[in-house]
Amino acid sequence: MSEAASTRTPVALLPSLAPLLHEWLPRQRWFAGKGRPVTGFSLVSATELLPVEGPGAGLLHLLVRVQQPGPPAPSTNDCYQLLLGVRKTLPPYLAPALIGRPTEGPVAGLTVYEGLHDPRLAELILERLRTPGVLGALRFDRFDRGPDIPGGLTARPLDAEQSNSSLVYGDAYILKLFRRVHPGPNPDLELPLALARAGCGRVPAPVAWYESTAPEPYTLGVLQPFLRGSEDGWLLALDSLAGGRSFTAEACALGRVTAEVHAALANALPTVMLRRPQAEHLAAAMSERLDAAAQAVPALKPYAPRLRSAFDAIASLGRHGRAWRAQRVHGDLHLGQTLLGAGSGGPPGPTGSSGSSGSSGDGHWSVIDFEGEPARPLNERRRPQPPVRDVAGMLRSFDYAARTHRPWDPAWAERCRTAFCEGYAEISGADPRTEPELLRAYETDKAVYEVVYEARHRPDWLPVPMAAIDRLAALT
Repeated sequence: MSEAASTRTPVALLPSLAPLLHEWLPRQRWFAGKGRPVTGFSLVSATELLPVEGPGAGLLHLLVRVQQPGPPAPSTNDCYQLLLGVRKTLPPYLAPALIGRPTEGPVAGLTVYEGLHDPRLAELILERLRTPGVLGALRFDRFDRGPDIPGGLTARPLDAEQSNSSLVYGDAYILKLFRRVHPGPNPDLELPLALARAGCGRVPAPVAWYESTAPEPYTLGVLQPFLRGSEDGWLLALDSLAGGRSFTAEACALGRVTAEVHAALANALPTVMLRRPQAEHLAAAMSERLDAAAQAVPALKPYAPRLRSAFDAIASLGRHGRAWRAQRVHGDLHLGQTLLGAGSGGPPGPTGSSGSSGSSGDGHWSVIDFEGEPARPLNERRRPQPPVRDVAGMLRSFDYAARTHRPWDPAWAERCRTAFCEGYAEISGADPRTEPELLRAYETDKAVYEVVYEARHRPDWLPVPMAAIDRLAALT
């Protein structure tokens, strides 16, 4: 693509791709607007990472705003990150990545496909991350205390994620690419970077990242160490249930780790106090989410008055002078956001020191994925909140794990919940259960969120959060 043609690309490119994107985008797992028609596209930025007029593959980086009718708003304009490969012909191994062949525009007659499935193009992204600088509308940056990134690492896509995409490089690094992006710092870079600078060894330190430079700043991708050999906390819990084994030691260790991360975040970033106005606002927001959920899932309606009492209790405590400390938190903590390392010493910290390990000799737990709940607005995800929000998320996760086992073992979940809170208290000095009103409110808010999610995406799982709704409603 010549320099002159490149200046015309943003104008001509998107209209030529629009018919293909209309078909391809809604089929992607990370597309958030499923079930609503796409009414149009607008181009935020376009950057040629690799020229498309060469003899091999080219790579286009696009930020595209997608217009759809509501809800939740009368119309939504989500912005998505696309990495499109362009070739004259597609080799057979890339056939599943095909998007289509435009009939007009700058890439007319060429084949457009999902570029992340092309190892050569995926490796090009790592090469850009190895050398900080600006290319078109993109800026590539490195952690000043991070290791040098070796070249020549083989890339492979990781298929397990839903709301984003990931590339693994040589089992050494993992690049998380955010698909639906929002202006402003993404917590999945912001918080691990702050924790790395504070020396916290519980969270993999960002090695490099890239973001847009115009017209608004968007965090687009974060490269971190790939914790090969680590085991997912969710799968470990399921294995424990299937084998009839206790999970209380692991739950207690996770409580300690969560408290460690909270302490590091509180030291690294500002904290605030939630007093009467903030408590009333918090309760009102939870009540609004409950009302919206009851409209979306009628099974919630009979429980709504009793569930709302949990939120009213927070507002009432605020009016009577109660205050709570709020800080940056994980925002979507559950068993699937934790990894247990194979060794007891844990992975190296950002300066080469070993992270601390669980005191019970149960290996090194790491916490990952600080993006928060992707469906919630970015400003809400970045807002300081009481640490008990993360505690409530993990308590709900133990309940989820127990419900996957037949027969259901509620005692297993209760033992894990107790052990987690006890482990948290060992580090923090305060048991989350000593604030029962706040814990109940956050656990109720989380269960309401889960009901809506399961009703929309996994109806067979709806009984899991509904059982929690029944239990929480009885705590009036």
